[in-house]
Amino acid sequence: MAPLSAFRVALLVSLSVFLTAVLGFGLPYLLNAAMRMLGLPETSVTECIVVLYLMFVLYVATPRIPRGLVEVKGKAVLVTGCDSGFGHALAKQLHKLGFTVFAGCLFKDKGGEGAKELEEFHSDRMKVVQLDVCSDEQVDQAVEYVKENLEDTETGLWAVVNNAGVSTFGEVEFISMDTYKKVSEVNLWGTIRVTKAVLPLIRRAKGRVVNVSSMSGRMGGALQSAYSISKYGVETFSDCLRYEMKSWGVKVSIIEPGNFAAATSIMTRDAMASTANKLWSEAPSQVKEDYGKAHFEHLMARMRPFANSGQKDPSSVLDDITDAIVSKRPYTRYHPMEPHCWVRVQVMTHLPGAISDFLYS
Repeated sequence: MAPLSAFRVALLVSLSVFLTAVLGFGLPYLLNAAMRMLGLPETSVTECIVVLYLMFVLYVATPRIPRGLVEVKGKAVLVTGCDSGFGHALAKQLHKLGFTVFAGCLFKDKGGEGAKELEEFHSDRMKVVQLDVCSDEQVDQAVEYVKENLEDTETGLWAVVNNAGVSTFGEVEFISMDTYKKVSEVNLWGTIRVTKAVLPLIRRAKGRVVNVSSMSGRMGGALQSAYSISKYGVETFSDCLRYEMKSWGVKVSIIEPGNFAAATSIMTRDAMASTANKLWSEAPSQVKEDYGKAHFEHLMARMRPFANSGQKDPSSVLDDITDAIVSKRPYTRYHPMEPHCWVRVQVMTHLPGAISDFLYS
């Protein structure tokens, strides 16, 4: 994970001290009382729990431990979704570090601004390629282009970063099957399609597969079913691939960003308004009648604050992806997110469902 900001460290430490105090004073009392009721001797197990928890706190709050860096010279990386957002910024960052970057852009052939900006580098290490991850033909063509432009095909492709993705929202009964399919086609099947196409090159290099998922790939939430399903799929695919690739020396990492809507413009007010109009217009008449326009507008009002919300600086995501590519021992998962998002993920993935439902539903 990226080095933590002073604010996040302070917040995590404060929360940890509070929880440690609660555990240190409250839990021993409760457990010892239970032991006395059962007629068993009092135990020091709670002290062990507190010590283990403090060790966990130190692990989370301390800066990243150096794990060695690979030699960048002569290595190439394929990044999808480079028209804008994380992919566009990542292509620039990796090029600056000395990598040869194959920047896959959806709108290169249509004169997209993002592709043009990257082409203006006029560098033999910045190669912009037309790439729609939903198209078998374009993926195959992109891989052929990569092979033709590698310095040494025998050493293979060092890394692929599956970053291309789309987002949407809405209640299950308002989301059409076509929308479910479209979101998964890009986020999940696009990741699988590109990975399978370049995997022989990655295996040859004993390189890296880096898949950009989301905190929504670890936990579901209201109005997020289409997006969360696709990202849960990315998580599972990545885990399975990591086990399979271990014997080949290939490392597979997952990036789980929090809310970076402001940094990527993935959810603007105009886009949200357009999505809301589409959801209502395409909803079955029975669903409209049952829910009512007022209820639908209330749901959309809940979503509006998320437009252009979250972190504006994408550097934590870019640094984590870069670490997954250049570290000799990359992490399995990276969590570039705000402290409250991190806490929510831990609560929803580790505590009983009744507790997380009470807190967040």
